[in-house]
Amino acid sequence: MASMAGANVFAGVIAAVLLLWVLPIPRDAQVSDRGDVIFLTALTYLVAGAVISVGTAIVLLSPLTRWRRRGGPPTTAEQSAVMLLPLRQSLVHTAVWLIGSLAFIAYNYSDTPNLAITGGIVLALVSVGTFGASYMLGERILRPVAARALSDAEYAPQYAPPISMRLLLTWGLGTLVPTIGLLTLAIGQITGWVDATSTTFAAAVIAMCVLTGLTSLVLTLLTSSHLSDPVRQLRAALLDVRNDVRDTRVNVYDGSELGMLQVGFNRMVTAVDERRRLRTLFGKHVGDDVARLALENGTELGGETRFVAVLFVDMIASTRMAAARPPTEVVDLLNRFFEVIVEVVHRHGGFINKFIGDEVFAVFGAPLEMPDPCTATLRAARRMHTELVRRTGIDAGIGVSSGVCVAGNVGAAERLEYTVIGDAVNEAARLTELAKIHPSRVFAAQHTVTAACAEERAQWTAGRSLVLRGRRMPTGIAYPADAPTAADGSEPGAGGVDGDAAGDEAEAHSAVADDPGPATEPRYRPRPDETA
Repeated sequence: MASMAGANVFAGVIAAVLLLWVLPIPRDAQVSDRGDVIFLTALTYLVAGAVISVGTAIVLLSPLTRWRRRGGPPTTAEQSAVMLLPLRQSLVHTAVWLIGSLAFIAYNYSDTPNLAITGGIVLALVSVGTFGASYMLGERILRPVAARALSDAEYAPQYAPPISMRLLLTWGLGTLVPTIGLLTLAIGQITGWVDATSTTFAAAVIAMCVLTGLTSLVLTLLTSSHLSDPVRQLRAALLDVRNDVRDTRVNVYDGSELGMLQVGFNRMVTAVDERRRLRTLFGKHVGDDVARLALENGTELGGETRFVAVLFVDMIASTRMAAARPPTEVVDLLNRFFEVIVEVVHRHGGFINKFIGDEVFAVFGAPLEMPDPCTATLRAARRMHTELVRRTGIDAGIGVSSGVCVAGNVGAAERLEYTVIGDAVNEAARLTELAKIHPSRVFAAQHTVTAACAEERAQWTAGRSLVLRGRRMPTGIAYPADAPTAADGSEPGAGGVDGDAAGDEAEAHSAVADDPGPATEPRYRPRPDETA
């Protein structure tokens, strides 16, 4: 309100300067005698106009006051009142100035017609300028309130003139109105209505040109700020989005196309954030690499042949633990267990394919190819056992194998899953069952160790061969060279079942084939004292 009052005072000063010193109005004795009366009358009207402006401002602000007292989102009528407040208040100021110009003409025309008509024209032109300045200032000052009104309720555009109308308004106030004043002055000089010397006329034109330049500059600055502020705000917000700043938003405070642009940006950012959250959630469920491939290549059923190394981890005595502990404590232990596994697998470039109860299945070499998946998997297996014991105290069996498998999407069109299928997967699962009852807790297929680099091969010890369940040919077994052996010094496949793993002994026995296989294949069956 103070800024609008300042705009009106500034307009009054301009009108006084034009009438008293700039325009070539004849200063006869009658005008001089009425000067004090005209001044007092003008001052009285200005006070009355200020009272009228304040009163209408209080009335126009009443919906805003009710909304702020009530709280919550504004109603449609309250939102409309807030957004249209600058326009309505500017119209009130313009009406006060136009009424004042008519009153000035009526009061002075009978005695000083030149002064009356000239003053009326000046006040009318000033009223138009006051309208533009008051509107732009009021809209700028009410931006925080407008932002609150537009953000707390459904956005409704067309509460403000469009950009094209604002530019035309700036041109009209800064160029057209002063030009009309200069044309009026020139026509008066030509017709003799204005009787001024060439020097006086030239001084009046120069002064009006200076005032026109200053007025145009002020209006241009106001208009440019109206148009550039939202653009700068959007640019800063775009930089935040590019820098991955979460919850980036812009304030919506404009009722024209700029407001629609602000709303559109916020909706776009909301959609981007939702897409980012979905991708993050998708990545946590299927893995970042699978999520990235699905977004890039689609989710068609089928797969491709890959040489991969696979790793199974299965917690020992998990059934007994679940029966002895509260469910919340079991979940906490499982999360700690899985956290170590995921960390180690990712550190070595692997991919967690799935969690199966207390078991984890990891793949190395799919969906992204690896130059040496066998070495990476064997290193991860050794490190994983050490980390599990050190950080969680949980014991687990770990099995490693490798081979050519099919990696891709399986399931149905409505529900599919990325997985790896092949003989190496079954072999690793059986080795995990055997590893759970051996002191080393880590078994790897010998052919996987052979395919690793020399440095990694030196970290493993070759054991005996066993025919695993579901397989015809024997599988050579290797275990870490620094792993503890059974109490009797036997190799993998021999006794040495500790107390915690006793419940898994029957499962480990089932991992060894009961079918000796065809007569042409090596026949191997464990001795009675062997557990695998």
